[in-house]
Amino acid sequence: MRSTNYTLTAAKLNAARGQEKPYKLADGGGLFVRVSSAGTRTWCYGYVAPSGKRSEVTFGQFPEVGIKAARDLHFAARQQLAAGVDPSAAKKADREEKRRAAMADDGLFKTFSEKWLTEQLGDATAPYQRKMRSLLERFVWPSIGRTSLADVKPYQILEIIEGQALKAIPGTAEKVRALVQQVFDHAIRTLRVEKGANPAAAMTGVIKVPPSKHHRHLTEPELGVFWRAIAGQVDGAAHPSTVAAARIIALTLCRKTEALKAEWTEFDLKKGSWTIPAERTKMRKPHRVFLSRQAVAILEAQYALTGDGRWAFTTSSKLSVPISPATMTFFFKRLKDVPSDFTPHGLRGTGATILREHGFRRDVVELLLAHTEKGVAGAYHHHELVEERREALQFYADLIGKLAASEKVSVLKTRRAKAA
Repeated sequence: MRSTNYTLTAAKLNAARGQEKPYKLADGGGLFVRVSSAGTRTWCYGYVAPSGKRSEVTFGQFPEVGIKAARDLHFAARQQLAAGVDPSAAKKADREEKRRAAMADDGLFKTFSEKWLTEQLGDATAPYQRKMRSLLERFVWPSIGRTSLADVKPYQILEIIEGQALKAIPGTAEKVRALVQQVFDHAIRTLRVEKGANPAAAMTGVIKVPPSKHHRHLTEPELGVFWRAIAGQVDGAAHPSTVAAARIIALTLCRKTEALKAEWTEFDLKKGSWTIPAERTKMRKPHRVFLSRQAVAILEAQYALTGDGRWAFTTSSKLSVPISPATMTFFFKRLKDVPSDFTPHGLRGTGATILREHGFRRDVVELLLAHTEKGVAGAYHHHELVEERREALQFYADLIGKLAASEKVSVLKTRRAKAA
């Protein structure tokens, strides 16, 4: 094949500007650049096809497709032509083959469920998205990932949820089944499979899930023991930030991760408030915590330790990372005289139960826990009950102090004779 004397340079192409009408810049051997009125520069190859008709094939735009890349494509097209193949027709056929392959791949369970994760769980928290992807990666994709949606049968779902990997963990097995059902429900809504053809729905009830165990919560005397046990960790047994974080979790009824990833910009200690941003709350809504005097004092002392950094609670000497959830869980496990099955999350149930027992209204406690009402009630109840929430957390902080002061404590007088 005869070599081509190319003439275009990068300087000439960069200088090319759009004119009233499109024009061509010849490079050689039929290769040229078409400059549109808007200034777009497109590589083109004009040739006589095997049919005898003049034809043209494009290679992309400059500078995305550079001079060398365009000339390599030009050479390949000339080789096709020498072999009797029309380069333009070959390009269209290759594009169609890729389109069909993509369509076929799109119908596979793995490809479709990956899109479902992105499109349907886009608003979910990052940890939840990772959890759902992990379930698919570990238990589902190895079995039916390369199977067409329409070809997945109930027996295959049964094999997954009753297989060796999930046999000993029925709770996870049911989560996997429900997850697959959600994917197929979406496939039905998008007309990928026929209505009623949900193989995971057919397996509903096959897995017998034992009743869930609620997080252990503390009685009032146990809460006093817990608070004294934390105090026992102050003198070097645990990092001051870990101790402070544990106390703030107890005094605010917040979730463990909400406290551990708290940033100093979220606090207004003068006003006694902490606003947890929506991206860190389970309900994906900002949550305001009205801090008790005791909580403010703890945070003021903590600011002296970590106030120069981003995170409120960090054990890093460079203040560069927040305390990990595992560190806090381990801290709870080594507290003296505290039940071994008590976890940080149990402080939410502890506080909620005690406040209700002392007469605080259910609405107040639910707002303290950042729970969202569902249905019609949730649509109309926009109140924040600020003063009652502030009073509740102050009452609770005072009560904890009293409980911790003595093993034989005279509990604070109940706030109301009867809970609402």
